[in-house]
Amino acid sequence: MKTKIFIALLAVATLLSCNSTKQNKHQGEEHEEHGPEGVVVLNEQQQKALNLKLGNFQMRNLTSVVKTNGQLEVPPANSADITAVIGGNVKQIRVFHGDKVKEGQLLAVLEHPDYIVLQENFSEIANRLEYLEKEYERQKELFENKIGAGKVYQQAKAEYKTAKAKYEGLKSRLQLLHLSPEKVIEGKISNTVNILSPINGYVNEVNIKVGTYVDARDKLFAITDNSTIHADFMVYEKDVHLVKEGQKVHFTVSNRPEKEYTGYVFAIGKEFEANSRAVHIHAKINEQVSGLIPGMYISGHLHADEKYTRALPKEAIVTEGTKSYIFIYDEIALSKQHEHTTHGDDEIKNEHGGHDNEDAHSKAFRMVEVIPGQKDDGYTEIHLIDSLPENVQIVMNAAYYLLADMKKEETEHEH
Repeated sequence: MKTKIFIALLAVATLLSCNSTKQNKHQGEEHEEHGPEGVVVLNEQQQKALNLKLGNFQMRNLTSVVKTNGQLEVPPANSADITAVIGGNVKQIRVFHGDKVKEGQLLAVLEHPDYIVLQENFSEIANRLEYLEKEYERQKELFENKIGAGKVYQQAKAEYKTAKAKYEGLKSRLQLLHLSPEKVIEGKISNTVNILSPINGYVNEVNIKVGTYVDARDKLFAITDNSTIHADFMVYEKDVHLVKEGQKVHFTVSNRPEKEYTGYVFAIGKEFEANSRAVHIHAKINEQVSGLIPGMYISGHLHADEKYTRALPKEAIVTEGTKSYIFIYDEIALSKQHEHTTHGDDEIKNEHGGHDNEDAHSKAFRMVEVIPGQKDDGYTEIHLIDSLPENVQIVMNAAYYLLADMKKEETEHEH
């Protein structure tokens, strides 16, 4: 790995050296002319070798930052473990691990003789209930007219109420099994029950096989609605007082460090974890969450205020002595550089007699002194000494190499 890095740096140095050699080649020994001070010019090949990136100042909140770690989670209401209400044998499995399912979608089919017995009991009590209700009404009328005995009326009433309670109980059990009580009363008995998804989501677990007997305690499937995923951070005791609902948070996922997500705090835990003395902080994610999976580790920082400041990546800033600098794209400096490399009204000819167009895509970058401020998460606050245009293009990386090339050229000119 070190060998590869060395070779890459050697290639960049060679390209930068070639640029300086070509510039010196066109300069006379007696009338040597230099480009504008504090400016470095790179041709297209050198820009590609450095993977040069241009950008603008970024407004970031670098004050009162609380660094934190955690993982992605989904709310309890959007995660489901599927079990059988009554035990049975697995007849069919209709989904696979990773499948997207909708609420009410068929997941599996179970079969067992107990399902038949349950329906028979319900059909029997439903038919008997009709007779008991009529008998109860008849005895009640006789009792109120002082014709029937009170004992007979009370017995009819008790039998009817007991049968009605049993009827309602068996009806509820059938509905839990997704069996139609109306069809059972019509005599349509089923030896199977359907297992349906209670939520929208993705199948994360399939714990059954065809023919396996499962009871009410076994988890058949696990389903998670990833569209409701959120960031669950742990904030330690010393920082809890800095966190409030609505605060903005930036974070990255462990397997996607190059992608930064944003969110805001919507809930704060009210008790500490016993071992870590940390509180759970829940944040809603602003971006699309496709590809994010519950349990992924995350690292981020919460902002305790909303004071944003001008900032740049650390690779955009270079230090020389006690001063700090950035490089900005400067078209005017490039024009001045071309003036220094011309003789009168004629352009310098190349070795074949034509115009030298190798710098047609060259760019000039001027060094600008700045005062760095607070630093956080790879970014540094920037205070300008002199004002710059609002849309100024800034070198976002490789500032060190630009400074090194500029110093090298200055050294060559001194000789």
